[in-house]
Amino acid sequence: MSINSAMLAGVSGLVANSSALAAVSDNIANVNTTAYKRSQVNFGSVVTAQMAGRYSAGGVQGSTRQFISQQGLVQAATSPTDLAISGDGFFVTTQKATNLTSGDARLFTRSGSFTVDADGYLMNDARLFLQGWPIQANGTFDINPSDIGKLAPINVRGLTSAVAPTSEISVGANLYKDQPVSAGAATWDTTTNSMAQYAIDGTGTRPDFTIELNVVDSTGGNRKLAMAFLRDDGGATPPIANQWRAEIYAIPATDVESNVGAPGLLKHGYVRFDNNGRLDMSATGTDLFGTPADPRIILDASGTATPVRWADGLGIAAQTVELDLAKLQQMSMPSTVTQVTSNGAGVGNVVGVQVDAEGVVTAVFDNSQVRKIAKIAIATFPNADGLTAVSGNAYRASGKSGGYLLKEPGVGAGQISPQSLEASTVDLSAEFTGLIQTQKAYSASSRIITTADQMLEELINIKR
Repeated sequence: MSINSAMLAGVSGLVANSSALAAVSDNIANVNTTAYKRSQVNFGSVVTAQMAGRYSAGGVQGSTRQFISQQGLVQAATSPTDLAISGDGFFVTTQKATNLTSGDARLFTRSGSFTVDADGYLMNDARLFLQGWPIQANGTFDINPSDIGKLAPINVRGLTSAVAPTSEISVGANLYKDQPVSAGAATWDTTTNSMAQYAIDGTGTRPDFTIELNVVDSTGGNRKLAMAFLRDDGGATPPIANQWRAEIYAIPATDVESNVGAPGLLKHGYVRFDNNGRLDMSATGTDLFGTPADPRIILDASGTATPVRWADGLGIAAQTVELDLAKLQQMSMPSTVTQVTSNGAGVGNVVGVQVDAEGVVTAVFDNSQVRKIAKIAIATFPNADGLTAVSGNAYRASGKSGGYLLKEPGVGAGQISPQSLEASTVDLSAEFTGLIQTQKAYSASSRIITTADQMLEELINIKR
């Protein structure tokens, strides 16, 4: 009968508004939850079969709508591992960091409040571990849009110590133009009377000026080379102007194996300057380095049979050091070093993590070196609003959402915003307004039941 249908309609109103209250409550409770997406209960009428001359109430039913695809405000954060996605997509995460199999669940989230755990893995507040494509040996990433097995948890501590062997040295110095020709210039030779020999035991030729060069080897060890100069006029008449005898040797000599003269001697020859005091590489390079346009020191690996190499007992890899001598000059001022700069770095430990807009995670070492670790993957869905929510502000793929595609940040998906977090999409003013409306609607539905109850009571009392 119609009174019963009215009562049932009231009950359906209570149920639907209870669901609406639950959704509003969740939204308000999560107003400060990183990247939380608000939910909303939409109401739809229920129509029952009607009899002629009578109206039978059907009531109302509520259906939950998720606004997962809605972008929250991206706000600056303090931690370099706090990440937000500006645009479409989700971080791919797992509930454990090791022993992953294809059967382990992959969860998708936009909650990017990642920190480094005790084992070095990036995880967010819900203990979900961030996934990415690991760096390959050739420095690239093996990116496959449909193979989630290519991803791995990102670990920023399980790295070997960073070593960067020296490959370039820039030398800036002045050689005193008015330096008298040394008496040792006339008796100089590469074996018993060289400047390299003087560095060993003081019996060779004493240099007029020496520049020390620091070199980091392939194992991170610090080695020292010296570039020594001796004023020379070639013993000719008239004397050769603007010429210096030069040697490059190792300190100590035992660091290298060499057969070009005294122990430790790597190169010897002349450097010459033009009348303006600038280095004349066309002469210097040919005599000292053999290649004017490309002055370099080549040290082959320990244990090889080459004439110039690292000492056999050191176990060091081959190394080529390019020399930039453009700032070497000869002026009428005392000989002095203005600068010696070199690249390379010894053993270093991880002291920080950086992430760029393309999602490349980089480890920063205390020796100023940086090393790429992985590239963050972004998962996109045909219908993100159809994802199934799970605890931890994360989602699972469902039949409504469609399958995922893995994309590089900024390439068909949103970009990574480093040192940022996405805010909740909850608008408190709208939620409190909805809360009032829900309360009034719930009260009205309960009044329907009360009124129907009173009418049924009157009907029952007719018999009396």
